Order: sequence, then structure tokens, then C-alpha cells
Amino acid sequence: MAKSDLVFVCQNCGAVHSKWSGRCDACGAWNTLAEESAKPSAPGSALGAPSGKKGKGLVFSDLAFAGAAPDRFSTGIGELDRVLGGGLVPASAVLVGGDPGVGKSTLLLQAAAGLAMSGVATAYVTGEEAEAQIQDRARRLGLAQAPVSLAAGADLRQILESLRALKPQAVVIDSIQTLWADGLDAAPGTVAQVRAVAHELARFAKKADCAVILVGHVTKEGQIAGPRVVEHLVDAVIYFEGERGLPFRILRAVKNRFGPTDEIGVFEMTEAGLSETPNPSALFLSPSGERASGAAVFAGVEGSRPVLVEIQALVAPAAYGTARRAVVGWDTGRLAMILAVLETRCGLGFGGRDVYLSVAGGLRISEPAADLAVAAALISALTDEPLPKDCVAFGEVALSGDVRPVGRTDLRLKEAAKLGFGMAIAPSGAEGGGIKVRQTPRIGDLAAFLDPLGEARDAAASGSSGRR
Repeated sequence: MAKSDLVFVCQNCGAVHSKWSGRCDACGAWNTLAEESAKPSAPGSALGAPSGKKGKGLVFSDLAFAGAAPDRFSTGIGELDRVLGGGLVPASAVLVGGDPGVGKSTLLLQAAAGLAMSGVATAYVTGEEAEAQIQDRARRLGLAQAPVSLAAGADLRQILESLRALKPQAVVIDSIQTLWADGLDAAPGTVAQVRAVAHELARFAKKADCAVILVGHVTKEGQIAGPRVVEHLVDAVIYFEGERGLPFRILRAVKNRFGPTDEIGVFEMTEAGLSETPNPSALFLSPSGERASGAAVFAGVEGSRPVLVEIQALVAPAAYGTARRAVVGWDTGRLAMILAVLETRCGLGFGGRDVYLSVAGGLRISEPAADLAVAAALISALTDEPLPKDCVAFGEVALSGDVRPVGRTDLRLKEAAKLGFGMAIAPSGAEGGGIKVRQTPRIGDLAAFLDPLGEARDAAASGSSGRR
């Protein structure tokens, strides 16, 4: 019997199966196998290029670089340039992903207009919308006069031929899931098509010395759709994040060959498009300055930028006997660790209570330095006593109950002083910044400061004795 020319490829992870099944054996996803051709393709054959020809040998050079580094293109958007590491690098490929409706097309249209207005030959190719829709958006954003070359199409061969004739310095492709290469017998958006399209566009960027920005869709888990090889093909991977119902948007790099991966850009969505937020701390703090019980201000650092954000906690009696833990913007496992430390080292009881924790403004925090601020918010919620309104907190909490020092202390304290805060709860050795520092070497010192009479500890002890 002749061997079949068809295989089944998982659209989630790219694993190849000889026959269809409801569940992918590699990643465990259900109903993600799609039928594709099993015929091998040589490099470049996705566009019908001839294969099997003997090419020229490679030309080797010394490791030392004699020339000057290429100048970066400024997009005219400071927050985007910050995340890119100082601007867009020529001959680079950048992949931008985000949830539907978060503002990816708006951001990149503004970036394309900024590049064009600064003298960079820029093209914008859309495979999702008609030219009239892009022109209407540009009119609403006040960008209609920007000299951007606009085209709509999905045929990769046609797009590359047009770009080679146009010879732009920067190109925006929206999006790679809508493009298709005619050399592949697969539908647009499948693993084979996305991989081939990304490869050809990244190769075009290197050969034509053109900066290419690709828009990628994300899955329901928040990952860029398609095989992971797409992220390896490009030079930078940037996620555009935002909570529905909130105007704030966070731009975060997870891979960057030409800059840091810990920088963030903060935007606010308005009727006139995305506006930059050079001082994001003002967005994530309460405008009134008043603090309710359970609210603590964390002095964090994102990349080279200090950010002050409010952490809110609520402790309530468990309704059905089983305590619930709900977290937004922080790690659930780390919350469980902080609760265990507070119960074991400070004698505070959270066992029969629901605990809710939220980072205000839709920001997600991954710094261990937020431990002390979370602990302060939890103690304040348990005692129903607000923290001083001019107080910030930062520090890493160990399982032993020690509060460990964190980096960039001076930057955190200076940002707090600039925004009018007069006191900081911090690990031992923290000082400076022009504000008073209450050094807290152990978590018990924080509990004694926020609950000097020990009422919460007495209540926990009486509750446990009553249960016994």
C-alpha cells in the first residue's frame, strides 16, 4: 500500500501525528490536529523557489567589528522605543502579540506614522482589514497626512515582490496568521503556513536591511499562536497586555536581541489613540491619596523604571467552611507562602478566612520584593486598620520570617519621595531617598508595627482554642 502524503499537525505545539486523534500526545490539547501535506520542502520552496542548486560558499570574516553600529529608527513613541532598547534596529524582525482588541493595530499604526514622519520609508501591509478601514483609523488618530505606503493583501509572494520593488526601511505586517504561501498545501493560520511565512519575512528583513514588525495572534492561554519556532526566528518578541474595562496597556518584551527584556512601556487608551504614560506610578495609585484597610503601596522596579503600585487585600470569613484564595496580578503560590509565614512566624490566623489579593491598575508583578507589601496589606485587612497613607513597602520575605534586602533600593526610595511619600517599610540596610525608613529585619517586626496590641494574634489564638 502506498504511503499517505498527509499527516496531522497539532496547531498548538506543532507535533506531527500519522493519524488523527482527538488529543495531541505531545501537549495534551484537544481537537487541535489539522490535516497537512507530508511532502518535505526545501528552504525557499514555500514560495516555489527552485531547490537542489549548488550555492556559493560562505565568506568568513573576523570576529572584530570594524564598522559603526547601525543607527536605530525612532518610532516617535518613547515607551515603545524604551521597550525595543532605544528604537527599531534595521534588518531586524519584531513579533508583537496581544489579545484581540487590546490596541496592537493602533499602536503599530501610530509607530508607522512616527517612523514615516521622521524620514524613514515605511510600509503598512494588512491582511485582516481593507485599506479603507486603516485609512479611517488613521483619520481618527490624526495620522492621515503621514507618508505611509499602505496595502492590503494576504499572498506572501505578492507582498514580498511588492516590498522588494518599494524598498522600504520599515514594514508592519498585520498579521502573520492571515498570510499564506502558495507553495504549501495548507490553510492560512496553520502551523506550516505560520512557520513558513515567519521564516520568509525574517529572511527578507536580513537581506533587504529592512526592519519588519509582525503582528501575531495569541491563544486563550495568552501565548502567541503557532509553533514556538516562530519566536526563535525573530529578534524580539513583545507582548501588549491590558485588562478589559481598564484604559491602561502594558508593553513588555520577553525576548530582545538588541536590548533588555525587563523594560515595560505604559500606555493609556483614549479616544485619540494610545497616549504615553511617562509616570506610570500616578496611574496605579489612588488619586485621593487615602488608603482603606487592606491597601499597601509597593515600591517596585520594572527594568530601569521605578513604579509605585497599590496592592489591595481583603480578608473575610469563609462562607462555606472552605477558605478561598483569589489573586489578580500576582503569583498564587507566593501568596500561599506569605500566608503560611504570617501564620507560623507571627501567629496570625487566616485558616478559616477567604483571602483576596489584587494589584490595582491591571499591572502584573513578578518581583519577590513585593512580599513585604503583600504581607502589610494582609495584616492591615485582617486587623481592619489602614496603613499610614504616606507609607510604601518593599522587601523579600523568607520562609524563616527574615526580610531579605532587594536591589535598587535608592531608586525605589527616590521615586516614593518624588510622589510625596514620607515613610518606607524596608529591609535592614535600606536608607536614603530623602524619606524616613523603618527597617524591618523580620516579618514579626512588621506585625508588631501594624498590630501593636496583638489583637489579631489574640483573636487567632482564641479561634483555634475554640475549635479545639
